[in-house]
Amino acid sequence: MNTFLRYVGRFDFIALGAVALITLAGLVTMNSFGADNYFFAKQSISLIVSFAVMCVVAFFDARIFRRTSTVISLYTVIIGVLLLLFVVGVAFKGAQSWFTIGGFALQPSEFAKIALILTLSKYFARRHVEIAHIKHIFVSGLYALVLFVLVALQPDFGSAMIIFLIWFGMVLMSGISKKHLFFVFAIGAISFGFLWFYTFEPYQKDRILTFIHPLADIRGAGYNAFQSTVAVGSGELWGKGLGYGTQSRLQFLPEYETDFIFAAFAEEWGYVGVLILFGLFGILLWRLIRHSMNGATNFESFYCLGFAAFMLSHIVVHVGMNMGLLPVTGITMPFMSYGGSHLLAEAIGLGLVFSMSSYEGASHRDYHSREIVGVHENGLS
Repeated sequence: MNTFLRYVGRFDFIALGAVALITLAGLVTMNSFGADNYFFAKQSISLIVSFAVMCVVAFFDARIFRRTSTVISLYTVIIGVLLLLFVVGVAFKGAQSWFTIGGFALQPSEFAKIALILTLSKYFARRHVEIAHIKHIFVSGLYALVLFVLVALQPDFGSAMIIFLIWFGMVLMSGISKKHLFFVFAIGAISFGFLWFYTFEPYQKDRILTFIHPLADIRGAGYNAFQSTVAVGSGELWGKGLGYGTQSRLQFLPEYETDFIFAAFAEEWGYVGVLILFGLFGILLWRLIRHSMNGATNFESFYCLGFAAFMLSHIVVHVGMNMGLLPVTGITMPFMSYGGSHLLAEAIGLGLVFSMSSYEGASHRDYHSREIVGVHENGLS
């Protein structure tokens, strides 16, 4: 009984409650428009599997990721898997981003985001004393750049953008100086220019140009963004009601179950429903920040902040593209959009937070001493 109580005590039931309601909102939205409940059924299975995996991950001791060898091995494996995609990966909608195993599809870029958070958490945790040194921007940026390039070449610009935002968010929270912050923005601008001329596919450029002139081509590149904004606006204050979202039900809004699930939800539930949804995400982010403040060491604190940056990036980009404020990039809404890969990755990430919370507040003075001693070492050691 005591062992069971200690295990249950690992879970943050406030965060879990918020996640449960968010997933329920996604399921209800999917179930509103499909007569055969195809997406609802498959998403339900994915949620059960993901929750089971989260419970298993929460049981393990996350302190294993404090080891340099563990983090480097994980990072190397992720790179190998992303490279393998170019050989045996399956293309879907122009992006070779998937492995198919039996009747299941797996998208490795989702797990690369969690691996990057762990890698950067390890790196910054050992260098917090001298983090203002500009070399740490380059070194940490290199870890992110490798994953960014491999994902962007698939091409999956949406996931590549999230990888950049995770790195950028963690750099901001690591204590970077203002002059170096300006330097980071300059690097970002130069990188975007390079991507525009040498990496972006024509359809990706069209999406960005449509962002600047959203009504210039509503029958072509701007169609999805236009229909999405119509769906969001038509929900008004109270929404049209469950199952009465005409943009989704009449199939004017494409992929309402994945890329545009926020628009489908907003059309049915209106401004009030959207405020409640944002409130649930706010609770989740608040709990993640709270766990970061109570982290046993800098590693746990950075990981929780990095996972919060991961969540926030997905939310902002997804909502932004659904409201016509950002280019359409195919980013899912955390715990809400249809899809097994992103649900599984998010469940693993949250499970690690719960695992770390089990030893919050522990002193670990010896570990802190080794952190300070190791700040002048190179690499991830």
